[in-house]
Amino acid sequence: MTTIIRNIGQLATCPPGNPQSDAGLLDTAALVIDGGQLRWAGPERDLPRPVPGAETFDARGRLVVPGLIDCHTHLCFGGWRGDEFEQRLLGASYADIAAAGGGIRRTVAQTRAASTDELTTRARAVLDAMLALGVTTVECKSGYGLDAGQEIRQLEVYATLDHEHAIDLVPTFLGAHALPEEHATDPDAYVDLVCERMLPEIARRELARFCDVFVEHGAFSPAQGRRVLEHAARLGLGLKVHADQLSDGGGAALAAELGAVSAEHLEYANDDGIEALAAAGTVAVSLPLASLYLGERFLPARRMLAAGVAVAIATDFNPGSAPSFHLPLAMLLGCLRQSMTCEEALMGVTRVAAQAISADGQLGSLQPGFQADLAVIDAPSLTHWLYHFQPNACLATMKAGRWVHTREDWTP
Repeated sequence: MTTIIRNIGQLATCPPGNPQSDAGLLDTAALVIDGGQLRWAGPERDLPRPVPGAETFDARGRLVVPGLIDCHTHLCFGGWRGDEFEQRLLGASYADIAAAGGGIRRTVAQTRAASTDELTTRARAVLDAMLALGVTTVECKSGYGLDAGQEIRQLEVYATLDHEHAIDLVPTFLGAHALPEEHATDPDAYVDLVCERMLPEIARRELARFCDVFVEHGAFSPAQGRRVLEHAARLGLGLKVHADQLSDGGGAALAAELGAVSAEHLEYANDDGIEALAAAGTVAVSLPLASLYLGERFLPARRMLAAGVAVAIATDFNPGSAPSFHLPLAMLLGCLRQSMTCEEALMGVTRVAAQAISADGQLGSLQPGFQADLAVIDAPSLTHWLYHFQPNACLATMKAGRWVHTREDWTP
């Protein structure tokens, strides 16, 4: 079936060859979709002769963007930590809360206690809400199990949801997220467990596409992170690094040295680390919602972009430091608190986010040959969408050429 979308007020094509500052905006545009892929995109005046029997949809002058990609989330977890939010408001730090038994370890206990059905139902509801925002692809990390059975269970939840849900899931193994209580005094023994038991089984069953490590004071050292990542690479997994979130711990340099596809957080990355990321072609993933909730500094996007580092934007959705999955809000923060332009922010959740999950030849662009993932936004232009923030401006979401969500007041 051929589908034509016409009367697009502004179309963001986000071409793969463009600099991040140029989202390939076209006014008064149209799209042709066939077989779940983009076949043509351009000014409506140049629209090819319609194929007999094609379905035609009128965008009514709205903005159309590629399906949004949230390239860093912790989707599967039990419980919430709203009381820790209150503690931070009263002056407690992330480290203070963790030292008192809160933080990641608390969520680990809550996740272990939840049934698989509970975890699946909860994550499915979040995906439904993300789809309504125009999100069509989500990277999702484990890391709230911290033993072999529980980590595998989280990844199995993702496999189930990837099969059932319209959103594509990209699973990442984050067994080295924190030290579980039972290994608090012997971190190297836990690293042994990650490398020798968890990673081989996860790779054998193809439950994850990437392996991630939290390299930070109070989490894992660069040496421990290197061991996990090198082992994962030998097993064929792609590499990601939680790097330099709360301090300059050398995570950016480690990610670059090992050829990680992305380094994530990077609020405290130094100039040497930024230069190394640029040389390696490693994507910097900004998580401005976490900076907002924790009261921490924001990723230095202008320094990174000037150095030649591509900057993605993601939510870091989790129950502690970023309890929101609102990717358009993260985009707005990228503009307001990281001095990114509207086009840079959009590219950061489309084409650059696709790079961060090694899908940049398939997703994140509305160019011929790319998968037809898109969102119709109730705004006349990209600038207006981000400047005039609404709870949700997405009218309709398409995945692989099929409408998978429409707002009640909109009929494609």
